[in-house]
Amino acid sequence: MDNAGLILALAGAVSAALFAGIGSAYGVGLAGRAGAGAITENPDLFSKVLILQLLPGTQGIYGLLVAFVTLSQIGLLGGGAAELTAGQGLMYLLSCLPIAVVGLISAIYQGQTSVAAIGVVTKKPDQFGKAMLFPAMVETYAILALLNSILAVFSL
Repeated sequence: MDNAGLILALAGAVSAALFAGIGSAYGVGLAGRAGAGAITENPDLFSKVLILQLLPGTQGIYGLLVAFVTLSQIGLLGGGAAELTAGQGLMYLLSCLPIAVVGLISAIYQGQTSVAAIGVVTKKPDQFGKAMLFPAMVETYAILALLNSILAVFSL
């Protein structure tokens, strides 16, 4: 049995979880450092700052979701791996790339935007709703990439 198709599909699933997860870890860490500074000045801001810190973590969840869906589609979660041609495996790999790449990049930028939003909340806590919109806008592109990857994987 030629495993090239399965290996390519598995590489797609791994890429989705790995790269989106790396971006989320970086973004959450960046915002966490800013959040720690903010609550040293005003501990009452903890819940607002925590929400802003958590926003870049969603891309990692999206990548993991695409990875699970892909693994399920190729039979690795069901107990028996499908026999895939190299072309089919490549299509799975390419289907996972939107969330892998956009998840990585958008989580980093969302973390940076969350840092700025934490700065706003530190100076003007009553502006939390407005401040949260800035990192939430970055999330839009992660959601579009998630939809792209999910629809592509399910269409195979």
